[in-house]
Amino acid sequence: MLSGAAIILISLLTGNFLSSYFDLPIPGNIIGMTLLLLALVFGVVKVGTIKSVCEFLLQNMALFFVPIGVGMIAHFNLIGREFIPITASMVASTFIVMAVTGLTAQRMLKGRGESDDSVDR
Repeated sequence: MLSGAAIILISLLTGNFLSSYFDLPIPGNIIGMTLLLLALVFGVVKVGTIKSVCEFLLQNMALFFVPIGVGMIAHFNLIGREFIPITASMVASTFIVMAVTGLTAQRMLKGRGESDDSVDR
């Protein structure tokens, strides 16, 4: 479990370093997780190495929402003033994500030669 945590932490730190060193507009955590994904895809890192750490993080995901809740309470006045734009962007982004996910799933199923009707419901 410790080696898996180290791999995840190293990918995060590498992404943060690359983002700040090259002054990239992409956050370091996104770059780090992309690097981890590439390492998994190309077999540099085995899934079993990080699986237990990932399961632990997923089981305790609720703890990661505490800072968001505190931030919302701290900026309650701002959220109240900007309620309509915030709500509109949340609704729009939700529908965009649903559409892109659906189209991606359809394209992947077509690529495998499966029809949409063969998906378990």
